[in-house]
Amino acid sequence: MDQVADKTPKLYAISDLHVAYDENRKFLESLRPQTDEDWLIVAGDTAERLADVEWALRTLTDRFAKVVWTPGNHELWTHPSDPVKLRGEARYRHLVELCRELGAATPDDPYPVWRGAGGPVTVAPLFLLYDYTFRPEGTHTKSEALEAAHAAGVVCTDEMMLHPDPYPALDDWCRARVAFTEERLAQRPPGLPTVLINHWPLVRHPTRILHYPEFALWCGTELTADWHIKYDAAAVVYGHLHIPRTTWHDGVRFQEVSVGYPREWTRDHHPAPRLRQILPEPGDGA
Repeated sequence: MDQVADKTPKLYAISDLHVAYDENRKFLESLRPQTDEDWLIVAGDTAERLADVEWALRTLTDRFAKVVWTPGNHELWTHPSDPVKLRGEARYRHLVELCRELGAATPDDPYPVWRGAGGPVTVAPLFLLYDYTFRPEGTHTKSEALEAAHAAGVVCTDEMMLHPDPYPALDDWCRARVAFTEERLAQRPPGLPTVLINHWPLVRHPTRILHYPEFALWCGTELTADWHIKYDAAAVVYGHLHIPRTTWHDGVRFQEVSVGYPREWTRDHHPAPRLRQILPEPGDGA
Protein backbone atom coordinates (compact mmCIF):
# COMPACT_ATOMS: atom_id res chain seq x y z
CA MET A 1 0.00 0.00 0.00
CA ASP A 2 1.21 3.51 -0.78
CA GLN A 3 2.43 4.90 2.55
CA VAL A 4 1.21 8.41 1.65
CA ALA A 5 -2.29 7.11 1.03
CA ASP A 6 -2.33 4.76 4.02
CA LYS A 7 -4.57 6.34 6.66
CA THR A 8 -4.66 3.33 8.95
CA PRO A 9 -3.98 4.49 12.55
CA LYS A 10 -0.67 3.15 13.79
CA LEU A 11 1.21 2.52 17.01
CA TYR A 12 4.69 4.02 16.65
CA ALA A 13 7.69 3.97 18.94
CA ILE A 14 10.87 5.93 19.55
CA SER A 15 13.49 6.23 22.29
CA ASP A 16 16.74 7.95 23.19
CA LEU A 17 15.63 11.31 21.82
CA HIS A 18 18.36 13.16 23.77
CA VAL A 19 16.88 16.56 23.00
CA ALA A 20 19.72 18.45 24.68
CA TYR A 21 21.39 18.15 21.27
CA ASP A 22 20.18 20.78 18.77
CA GLU A 23 19.95 18.20 15.97
CA ASN A 24 17.83 15.91 18.12
CA ARG A 25 15.58 18.76 19.17
CA LYS A 26 14.99 19.67 15.53
CA PHE A 27 14.27 16.04 14.76
CA LEU A 28 11.64 15.88 17.49
CA GLU A 29 10.08 19.11 16.23
CA SER A 30 9.70 17.44 12.83
CA LEU A 31 7.73 14.47 14.16
CA ARG A 32 4.08 14.37 13.13
CA PRO A 33 1.44 11.64 13.25
CA GLN A 34 0.04 10.42 9.95
CA THR A 35 -3.51 10.24 11.32
CA ASP A 36 -5.42 11.80 14.21
CA GLU A 37 -5.51 8.39 15.93
CA ASP A 38 -1.81 7.49 15.91
CA TRP A 39 -0.20 6.56 19.23
CA LEU A 40 3.44 7.03 20.17
CA ILE A 41 5.60 5.02 22.56
CA VAL A 42 8.49 7.02 24.07
CA ALA A 43 10.86 4.43 25.55
CA GLY A 44 13.17 6.56 27.67
CA ASP A 45 16.22 8.83 27.52
CA THR A 46 14.27 11.86 26.38
CA ALA A 47 16.69 14.24 28.15
CA GLU A 48 18.62 14.80 31.38
CA ARG A 49 17.10 18.10 32.51
CA LEU A 50 13.48 17.92 33.64
CA ALA A 51 12.62 21.10 31.73
CA ASP A 52 13.75 19.42 28.50
CA VAL A 53 11.79 16.27 29.30
CA GLU A 54 8.67 18.37 29.87
CA TRP A 55 9.15 20.27 26.61
CA ALA A 56 9.59 17.06 24.63
CA LEU A 57 6.63 15.23 26.15
CA ARG A 58 4.39 18.29 25.93
CA THR A 59 5.24 18.63 22.23
CA LEU A 60 4.46 14.98 21.55
CA THR A 61 1.29 14.75 23.65
CA ASP A 62 -0.05 17.78 21.80
CA ARG A 63 0.38 15.93 18.50
CA PHE A 64 -0.35 12.25 19.06
CA ALA A 65 -3.65 10.78 20.21
CA LYS A 66 -1.85 8.91 22.99
CA VAL A 67 1.71 8.95 24.31
CA VAL A 68 3.00 6.00 26.35
CA TRP A 69 6.19 6.80 28.27
CA THR A 70 8.72 4.91 30.30
CA PRO A 71 11.94 6.38 31.73
CA GLY A 72 15.49 5.64 30.73
CA ASN A 73 18.56 6.18 32.81
CA HIS A 74 19.10 9.75 31.55
CA GLU A 75 15.75 11.06 32.87
CA LEU A 76 16.67 9.60 36.24
CA TRP A 77 20.10 11.23 36.44
CA THR A 78 20.54 14.04 38.93
CA HIS A 79 22.57 16.08 36.47
CA PRO A 80 24.73 19.02 37.65
CA SER A 81 23.13 21.27 35.02
CA ASP A 82 19.56 20.53 36.19
CA PRO A 83 18.22 22.94 38.82
CA VAL A 84 15.86 20.17 39.96
CA LYS A 85 17.97 18.08 42.34
CA LEU A 86 15.52 15.26 43.05
CA ARG A 87 17.13 11.84 43.30
CA GLY A 88 16.11 8.24 42.77
CA GLU A 89 12.53 7.28 43.50
CA ALA A 90 11.55 10.90 44.20
CA ARG A 91 12.75 11.93 40.75
CA TYR A 92 10.84 9.08 39.12
CA ARG A 93 7.65 10.04 40.99
CA HIS A 94 8.06 13.63 39.82
CA LEU A 95 8.31 12.40 36.22
CA VAL A 96 5.21 10.23 36.64
CA GLU A 97 3.21 13.20 37.90
CA LEU A 98 4.44 15.33 34.99
CA CYS A 99 3.29 12.68 32.52
CA ARG A 100 -0.10 12.43 34.19
CA GLU A 101 -0.55 16.20 33.89
CA LEU A 102 0.23 15.91 30.17
CA GLY A 103 -2.00 12.89 29.64
CA ALA A 104 0.79 10.41 28.91
CA ALA A 105 0.59 6.85 30.26
CA THR A 106 3.37 5.73 32.62
CA PRO A 107 4.54 2.40 34.08
CA ASP A 108 2.48 3.12 37.20
CA ASP A 109 -0.82 3.84 35.42
CA PRO A 110 -3.49 1.46 34.08
CA TYR A 111 -2.16 -0.08 30.90
CA PRO A 112 -3.90 1.35 27.83
CA VAL A 113 -5.33 -0.99 25.19
CA TRP A 114 -4.54 -0.38 21.52
CA ARG A 115 -7.67 -1.26 19.54
CA GLY A 116 -6.42 -0.22 16.12
CA ALA A 117 -4.98 -2.44 13.40
CA GLY A 118 -2.99 -5.28 14.92
CA GLY A 119 -4.99 -5.06 18.14
CA PRO A 120 -6.47 -5.31 20.57
CA VAL A 121 -3.30 -5.50 22.67
CA THR A 122 -2.35 -4.29 26.11
CA VAL A 123 0.36 -1.64 25.77
CA ALA A 124 2.50 -2.08 28.88
CA PRO A 125 5.24 0.44 29.71
CA LEU A 126 7.70 -1.07 32.18
CA PHE A 127 10.30 0.55 34.42
CA LEU A 128 12.74 -2.13 35.54
CA LEU A 129 16.32 -0.77 35.62
CA TYR A 130 19.15 -3.35 35.77
CA ASP A 131 20.84 -5.52 38.37
CA TYR A 132 24.35 -6.16 36.97
CA THR A 133 23.49 -9.74 35.88
CA PHE A 134 24.49 -9.17 32.22
CA ARG A 135 28.06 -9.89 33.28
CA PRO A 136 31.30 -10.09 31.26
CA GLU A 137 32.54 -13.57 30.41
CA GLY A 138 34.52 -15.10 33.27
CA THR A 139 32.90 -13.06 36.03
CA HIS A 140 30.39 -14.57 38.42
CA THR A 141 29.46 -11.85 40.90
CA LYS A 142 28.49 -8.21 40.76
CA SER A 143 31.75 -7.14 42.37
CA GLU A 144 33.84 -9.20 39.94
CA ALA A 145 31.91 -7.81 36.99
CA LEU A 146 32.27 -4.20 38.12
CA GLU A 147 35.98 -4.72 38.77
CA ALA A 148 36.40 -6.05 35.22
CA ALA A 149 34.48 -3.10 33.79
CA HIS A 150 36.60 -0.60 35.69
CA ALA A 151 39.77 -2.37 34.57
CA ALA A 152 38.59 -2.11 30.96
CA GLY A 153 37.76 1.59 31.40
CA VAL A 154 34.09 0.96 30.60
CA VAL A 155 31.93 2.47 33.34
CA CYS A 156 28.44 3.87 32.76
CA THR A 157 27.83 7.45 33.89
CA ASP A 158 24.93 6.05 35.92
CA GLU A 159 27.47 5.14 38.58
CA MET A 160 27.92 8.85 39.23
CA MET A 161 24.52 10.37 38.40
CA LEU A 162 21.79 7.76 38.88
CA HIS A 163 21.00 7.48 42.59
CA PRO A 164 18.93 4.62 44.04
CA ASP A 165 17.44 6.54 46.99
CA PRO A 166 15.83 5.26 49.15
CA TYR A 167 17.15 1.83 48.10
CA PRO A 168 20.67 0.78 49.12
CA ALA A 169 21.75 0.15 45.51
CA LEU A 170 20.41 0.19 41.97
CA ASP A 171 20.03 -3.59 41.85
CA ASP A 172 17.80 -3.39 44.95
CA TRP A 173 15.63 -0.81 43.19
CA CYS A 174 15.60 -3.06 40.11
CA ARG A 175 14.38 -6.07 42.06
CA ALA A 176 11.66 -3.98 43.71
CA ARG A 177 10.49 -2.72 40.30
CA VAL A 178 10.51 -6.24 38.86
CA ALA A 179 8.32 -7.53 41.70
CA PHE A 180 5.94 -4.55 41.42
CA THR A 181 5.68 -4.98 37.64
CA GLU A 182 5.05 -8.71 37.82
CA GLU A 183 2.07 -8.03 40.07
CA ARG A 184 0.73 -5.45 37.61
CA LEU A 185 1.20 -7.66 34.56
CA ALA A 186 -0.59 -10.51 36.32
CA GLN A 187 -3.62 -8.21 36.65
CA ARG A 188 -3.67 -7.06 33.01
CA PRO A 189 -6.87 -7.50 30.97
CA PRO A 190 -7.34 -11.24 30.34
CA GLY A 191 -7.12 -12.69 26.86
CA LEU A 192 -5.09 -9.91 25.25
CA PRO A 193 -1.51 -10.12 24.02
CA THR A 194 0.88 -7.37 25.09
CA VAL A 195 3.34 -4.89 23.71
CA LEU A 196 6.04 -4.78 26.38
CA ILE A 197 8.02 -1.54 26.56
CA ASN A 198 11.18 -1.06 28.61
CA HIS A 199 14.11 1.28 28.09
CA TRP A 200 16.56 -1.57 28.72
CA PRO A 201 16.33 -4.81 26.69
CA LEU A 202 14.37 -7.61 28.37
CA VAL A 203 16.78 -10.29 27.12
CA ARG A 204 20.55 -10.25 26.99
CA HIS A 205 20.97 -11.25 23.35
CA PRO A 206 20.80 -7.71 21.88
CA THR A 207 23.81 -6.70 23.99
CA ARG A 208 26.05 -9.36 22.44
CA ILE A 209 27.03 -7.01 19.61
CA LEU A 210 28.14 -4.14 21.85
CA HIS A 211 31.57 -2.82 20.92
CA TYR A 212 32.38 -2.74 24.65
CA PRO A 213 30.82 -5.92 26.09
CA GLU A 214 31.38 -4.73 29.67
CA PHE A 215 28.69 -2.07 29.13
CA ALA A 216 26.06 -4.84 29.17
CA LEU A 217 26.23 -4.64 32.98
CA TRP A 218 24.07 -1.49 32.76
CA CYS A 219 21.65 -2.90 30.18
CA GLY A 220 19.10 -5.11 31.92
CA THR A 221 18.37 -8.04 34.19
CA GLU A 222 18.20 -11.80 33.72
CA LEU A 223 14.96 -11.71 35.73
CA THR A 224 13.03 -10.71 32.59
CA ALA A 225 14.51 -13.29 30.21
CA ASP A 226 11.19 -15.12 29.71
CA TRP A 227 8.75 -12.23 29.99
CA HIS A 228 8.07 -12.06 26.25
CA ILE A 229 6.70 -15.61 26.54
CA LYS A 230 5.23 -15.38 30.02
CA TYR A 231 3.20 -12.27 29.19
CA ASP A 232 2.19 -13.21 25.63
CA ALA A 233 4.07 -10.41 23.89
CA ALA A 234 3.09 -9.52 20.35
CA ALA A 235 6.16 -7.24 20.30
CA VAL A 236 8.82 -5.93 22.67
CA VAL A 237 10.07 -2.33 22.39
CA TYR A 238 13.31 -1.09 23.91
CA GLY A 239 16.14 1.41 23.40
CA HIS A 240 19.31 2.27 25.34
CA LEU A 241 21.78 0.49 23.04
CA HIS A 242 21.66 3.05 20.22
CA ILE A 243 21.57 0.17 17.74
CA PRO A 244 18.12 0.36 16.09
CA ARG A 245 17.19 -2.98 14.61
CA THR A 246 14.67 -5.82 14.70
CA THR A 247 15.47 -9.22 16.18
CA TRP A 248 13.30 -12.23 16.91
CA HIS A 249 13.34 -14.33 20.08
CA ASP A 250 11.05 -17.35 20.46
CA GLY A 251 9.03 -15.99 17.56
CA VAL A 252 8.51 -12.58 19.22
CA ARG A 253 9.61 -9.37 17.51
CA PHE A 254 12.01 -7.20 19.52
CA GLN A 255 12.36 -3.64 18.22
CA GLU A 256 15.18 -1.31 19.28
CA VAL A 257 13.86 2.18 18.46
CA SER A 258 16.56 4.64 19.52
CA VAL A 259 17.37 7.97 17.89
CA GLY A 260 20.78 8.22 19.56
CA TYR A 261 23.37 10.96 19.16
CA PRO A 262 23.99 12.94 15.95
CA ARG A 263 27.51 11.52 15.63
CA GLU A 264 25.99 8.03 15.37
CA TRP A 265 23.58 8.72 12.51
CA THR A 266 26.13 8.12 9.77
CA ARG A 267 27.26 4.74 11.11
CA ASP A 268 26.30 1.62 9.17
CA HIS A 269 24.57 0.05 12.20
CA HIS A 270 22.57 3.20 12.95
CA PRO A 271 20.20 4.27 10.17
CA ALA A 272 18.76 7.77 10.03
CA PRO A 273 16.41 8.44 12.97
CA ARG A 274 12.70 7.90 12.39
CA LEU A 275 9.58 6.63 14.04
CA ARG A 276 9.37 2.85 14.11
CA GLN A 277 6.02 1.22 13.39
CA ILE A 278 5.03 -1.38 15.97
CA LEU A 279 1.40 -2.08 15.03
CA PRO A 280 0.10 -3.12 12.67
CA GLU A 281 3.20 -5.24 12.15
CA PRO A 282 5.15 -3.52 9.39
CA GLY A 283 6.04 -5.21 6.15
CA ASP A 284 9.51 -5.37 4.72
CA GLY A 285 11.18 -1.98 4.69
CA ALA A 286 8.71 -0.38 7.13
